[in-house]
Amino acid sequence: MTATQPKTALVTGASRGLGRGIAIALAGAGYRVVGVARDQGALAELHAELGEAFTPVKADATDPVAAGELIDAYRPAVLVLNAGAPPLPRPLHRHTWETFSRNWEVDVKHAFHWTREALLAPLDPGSTVIALSSGAAVKGSPLSGGYAGAKSTIRWLTSYAADESRRANLGIRFVAVLPQITPETELGAQAVAAYAARGGISVAEYRENLGQVLAPEHAGKAVTDLLAGAAAEAGSVLLTGAGLTPLPEPN
Repeated sequence: MTATQPKTALVTGASRGLGRGIAIALAGAGYRVVGVARDQGALAELHAELGEAFTPVKADATDPVAAGELIDAYRPAVLVLNAGAPPLPRPLHRHTWETFSRNWEVDVKHAFHWTREALLAPLDPGSTVIALSSGAAVKGSPLSGGYAGAKSTIRWLTSYAADESRRANLGIRFVAVLPQITPETELGAQAVAAYAARGGISVAEYRENLGQVLAPEHAGKAVTDLLAGAAAEAGSVLLTGAGLTPLPEPN
């Protein structure tokens, strides 16, 4: 990567939360960052902060046409699939099928379309696709409907894509990152409040029980560490405030 020809990183869900932290870290690492989100105002704020290193794109990440067009247009060396919907924080019997399945219709659909396009294009050998799953994929999430199952499917989907890349000798690396619950994002703060109430404790006590809290800047460092070769052989990694821990292949 040179100063005159920076590589491109494309981040979905880049306007807030962990996606924002990842976009900032990638820009700091010298990438030309294309940030995709539906919130034009938040994208504009990030553009004002990062300047010409950041290209804002207002789009729905679940749109398969947008996925194909943007991969064709930018040919990213790094693709970070972070977009997702906040689940409704209710126990199982208080969900409808529509609220229960929301994360399948947003998070999984988005990951499927972009992963498929990365393989079809295909991205250049040496490219990396990082899909944000969740610690809920291994620990469950009883107050978020189908969220845990959806995030587990993203982990499996990423594993399947890695296998297809190997079979076709594409040279594209696929990694699933599973962040722990965190009060430092809008989605996580809602979940922390719900689980604290369910457990009959304060948000402050729940937060303390988490240990070192995961923040957006930790997610950004994790992505740049992965690109630098950290956990190079891992197909999925757990992300906490303390850093990355390689996980065994899903089974």
